[in-house]
Amino acid sequence: MNKKPQEYTRKSGVSYVVITADQSGRRIDNYLLSYLKDVPKTRIYKMLRKGEVRVNRSRVKQDYKLQQQDVVRIPPVYQSAQHKRRPEPSPSLQGLIYRHIIHEDEQLLVINKPPGLAVHSGTNDAFGLIEILRAMRPEDSFLELVHRLDKSTSGCLMIARNHQLLRDLHELLKQNRVSKTYQTLLKGKISRSQVVDAPLSRRAGGHGKKHIQINESGKPSISRFTPVKVFSGATLARVEIDTGRTHQIRVHAASIGHPVAGDKKYGDSEFNRSLRKQGLKRMFLHADTLSLELPYTRERVSFRAPLPEDLQSLLVKI
Repeated sequence: MNKKPQEYTRKSGVSYVVITADQSGRRIDNYLLSYLKDVPKTRIYKMLRKGEVRVNRSRVKQDYKLQQQDVVRIPPVYQSAQHKRRPEPSPSLQGLIYRHIIHEDEQLLVINKPPGLAVHSGTNDAFGLIEILRAMRPEDSFLELVHRLDKSTSGCLMIARNHQLLRDLHELLKQNRVSKTYQTLLKGKISRSQVVDAPLSRRAGGHGKKHIQINESGKPSISRFTPVKVFSGATLARVEIDTGRTHQIRVHAASIGHPVAGDKKYGDSEFNRSLRKQGLKRMFLHADTLSLELPYTRERVSFRAPLPEDLQSLLVKI
């Protein structure tokens, strides 16, 4: 008995992705399988065979290993008609993002990302910040994340509005020429500034989850912790990072015995439990400031996102 041909519906237009340091070393086929979760495996391998997927404008084989700064062209792809279409973000959610725009010009958007919102869609998220922005701005042919924040982390996030700016900003990040400052609440009392210079690497976690560890053969990572206000059993700190490794602040903070408040993966369960009783519902980590020279104006700028009300109210209680 012949199988009925599988039907496909249009999913999206051409997109370009610039590979970050954390993504380098992955095979292109494995990267696409995780990036295009709803697309059948056979379709992904067919795209590779036919040269529909390009890296730096060239065809690649399925075992090609991605390198930092590679530009991956992903063609319009099709998902099985049996998959339900993802819902459109609600007007209220789009309005929330609109109110969180810190800066906008013809080339760049800077958003104060709300906590609890993923930066992109995934298994447990029908849509993330980037999908909401694309729904809000259908006239924009190019909107891509420049960097990422964890789902529970709030604060400054850059979105490029053209391919050249995306490449330029990734180059600045690679050269550590973007200054990032965070605010965080740490366990214990910190009386003086501390610099943590500890390389990080990824190890396999359960159920495909990310787990980052300090490893001498890992990628260079430096975090500078400066106390801002000391409470009973906790310290509000400013953290400056040049590198932007996955979970960098969280792992570095835990390594010096002062884990981030509300961090379920690397934190202290008893400390977290005591703060939950005082109203903390998420990780206390906020991307406070981004400072850089804009490539298209050569102007030095700083973007700042004020500490959200939920974190401000906790500081009053403790």
